[in-house]
Amino acid sequence: MSFLTKDKFKLPINAGNVADNWKERGFSCDIYNDVPGQQWLDFVHQTNELVMVLEGQLNIQVAEEAFIANPGDEVFIPSNTNHSLHNIYQGETKWFYGYD
Repeated sequence: MSFLTKDKFKLPINAGNVADNWKERGFSCDIYNDVPGQQWLDFVHQTNELVMVLEGQLNIQVAEEAFIANPGDEVFIPSNTNHSLHNIYQGETKWFYGYD
């Protein structure tokens, strides 16, 4: 299973379009800003999660699959699945996240 959908949202990204799309799919939509080098390791949630990079770049691992997410890429993280995120961009990475 691939958790990454490349270029799900076309550049330049319209935040309202992302929020509307996710709402239609039953997901919340919030934004987070990570400083360079920020890591979120070994998280597990009871709900499905979506992540989409707005600016910057994230190295994401979902279960045993690791990949780099760029602006416009959407990541689906199934409930009860171990996942980690790491801001590998030289500046802040802004990303949307939401839960169903």
